[in-house]
Amino acid sequence: MEILEAYDLTGSYRAAAELAGCDHHTVARYVQMRAAGQPPDRRRHRARAIDDFLPKIEELVVRSQGKVRADVIHERIVALGFTGGERTTRRTVAEAKAQFRAGRRRVYRPWVTEPGLWLQYDFGDGPTISGRKTTLFCAWLAWSRFRVVIPIWDKTLPTVAACLDATFRRLGGVPVYVLTDNEKTATIDHVAGIAVRNPEIVEVARHYGTTLRTCLPADPESKGGSEATVRIAKADLLPKEVNLREQYHSFGELESACRQFCTDVNTRVHSSTRRRPVERLAEELQTTTHPAQTATPPTGCPSLVPPPSSPSYSWARVPTAGWSRLPPRERAASGRRWPRPWTFRSCTPRTQSTERWGRRR
Repeated sequence: MEILEAYDLTGSYRAAAELAGCDHHTVARYVQMRAAGQPPDRRRHRARAIDDFLPKIEELVVRSQGKVRADVIHERIVALGFTGGERTTRRTVAEAKAQFRAGRRRVYRPWVTEPGLWLQYDFGDGPTISGRKTTLFCAWLAWSRFRVVIPIWDKTLPTVAACLDATFRRLGGVPVYVLTDNEKTATIDHVAGIAVRNPEIVEVARHYGTTLRTCLPADPESKGGSEATVRIAKADLLPKEVNLREQYHSFGELESACRQFCTDVNTRVHSSTRRRPVERLAEELQTTTHPAQTATPPTGCPSLVPPPSSPSYSWARVPTAGWSRLPPRERAASGRRWPRPWTFRSCTPRTQSTERWGRRR
């Protein structure tokens, strides 16, 4: 029987103590706390020697974002005059960290996306072929849950631009925003917490009519769709004991495996939408996405290739296929050469050499 219930039944401290199996002074204290409007289950705080140093402990916990060690705080407060033991400090620091995390706990809400609005992409470690490491370019269209996985050799800017072009061609359209991580191909610096975009990738996005966005630094949860695509692709494409996949002997085998993986995941019923991503992609293309623009140069322009430079179409310099690390099929989809979206220069030719070859920025 509870203490307060026993007291309400008997009206006596000693009789309630016999029913509840406690001391009558305990019954009296709980009855007085209830009469004063205080919660009976709250324990009365006893003064401790470390209470005078609690503001300093909380300051150090907040400054370190809850990552400071207890032994470091103990050294600080000992220098300030604390005479207690390290065990007391560890217990107090643990309480301060728990309160800090409780006040800054991340809240997860369902992300209700709009058709044709967001595309996320990220990179994952691919298998090793002939002693050379490969990389998996993984893209995820948010509304339709359509996934694109392309094997590449590196993560340089021309390769990233080629992967975006191949992705837009597979989708059949271009979304409004493209979200990615803060790699040097997308973000070159952060000034006052604001990302400074790589001007070349900005030109690529402007060519296709989209806008590049980056997530917060060291925050992969803000682009969970591409992170999940990387995880699923690595679990299925990398040779492991759980999937019984053999080692790849050529890059073409990896390319075929990635295409088959995309076909399987995009024709399978998604667990969240209960529909196939390829069906939702067809609906998404009819709503908001605009068609993908071609990245091949216009025909009829003179092609002048001064060795060892890249081809020059009129006043534009375009890298050759050697710049792109895409598979041959992806390069063939965009033309004989895959050029990076070119940047036009408004310069007045002064000599015969500049008139013929153009001038770099």
